[in-house]
Amino acid sequence: MRVLLVEDDLRVASALAAALRRRGHAVITATTASEAAGAGPVDLVLLDLNLPDRDGLEVCRRIRRDDEDVAIIAVTARSEERDRIAGLRAGADDYVVKPFSMAELQARIEAVMRRTARATRAEATLKVGDLRVDLNARRVWLSDREVSLTRKEFELLMALARQAGTVVSRERLLLDIWQTTWNAGHTLDVHVAALRGKLDDAGLVETVRGVGYRLRAS
Repeated sequence: MRVLLVEDDLRVASALAAALRRRGHAVITATTASEAAGAGPVDLVLLDLNLPDRDGLEVCRRIRRDDEDVAIIAVTARSEERDRIAGLRAGADDYVVKPFSMAELQARIEAVMRRTARATRAEATLKVGDLRVDLNARRVWLSDREVSLTRKEFELLMALARQAGTVVSRERLLLDIWQTTWNAGHTLDVHVAALRGKLDDAGLVETVRGVGYRLRAS
């Protein structure tokens, strides 16, 4: 599992990252909100709410706005009930108060990921007009015709279908699919063109100039 650990205390971050890696997780560390924003797509975010450059609640809201599916656990010294309520309302799936044991954190991670997995299974098929996307089998149909897509084309269509009718920025697509925004704009354009050709409907994937792309909702 790919974990983003956002913690400005280097001693705590080092110990926690090492413990997570021993449990088989791939860990990305960030000490500021700015570093966290450039981390790319992950499965789980462990978020300290006391960050030096931005309020953690604001960061939590931004992460949730950008990715409805990612699991978020607030890990913080803020222990008042109002703080826990604020964290959960900001989009956190769970709230752990420091100090805590690694056993407790691991149990909470497992519980949150079980809930996330159930939600993902429930969303096994996306339907947008005549388009049907099977997320588990990674197959696509347009009306009764199956469309053969490459891995990246499928991931691009999936990202757009999950937010059909809404503009998805170029930066978000590049981060989610290619894990970079550096010198990859042409690659995105090429894949969009290929996807349009295979769907036989150039207007199904709409270009919003200067912003990104949108999958036509009907």
